[in-house]
Amino acid sequence: MDMSGSQRIEATPATVWAALNDVEVLKACIPGCESITKTSDTEMDAKVTLKIGPVKASFTGKVTLSDLDPPNGYTITGEGSGGAAGHAKGGAKVRLEEIEVGPDGGVTMLHYEVKAQIGGKLAQLGSRLIDATSKKLAGDFFQKFGQIVGPVPDDVPEAEKKGWFKKMLG
Repeated sequence: MDMSGSQRIEATPATVWAALNDVEVLKACIPGCESITKTSDTEMDAKVTLKIGPVKASFTGKVTLSDLDPPNGYTITGEGSGGAAGHAKGGAKVRLEEIEVGPDGGVTMLHYEVKAQIGGKLAQLGSRLIDATSKKLAGDFFQKFGQIVGPVPDDVPEAEKKGWFKKMLG
């Protein structure tokens, strides 16, 4: 499976880069993420539970960052096992491009190219279901990521404010 896309994020590339490397931000954004632990500057262990069609599986795996070019991008690769449900491995090239600079900060376009392979029961579900689910998961990730990293309007009640990461980096 191959997938690519872009996401506009209302933050500078440096802020987006920091968020892409923050395990708490990633845990909050990755659909079904139960835990993510940084084991080194370039490696993380993660546990994710997903429902894909009729199959629900918990995956445990390792994620590795390479080709680091802060704050412009990196390559992320991962491999996980879901027990009887199957396994998955793949990677993504992530590139950050500043598209606007303004008095309140910048706007970043995050470009990604994903390549993934699956095996086991998951592979038997068919490529259309897998592709549709993958696109939905990517959309969910980037929507949440944009909310956490992006700006916080002044008229939003304190209890509902998102964008805490950008405010923290201030």
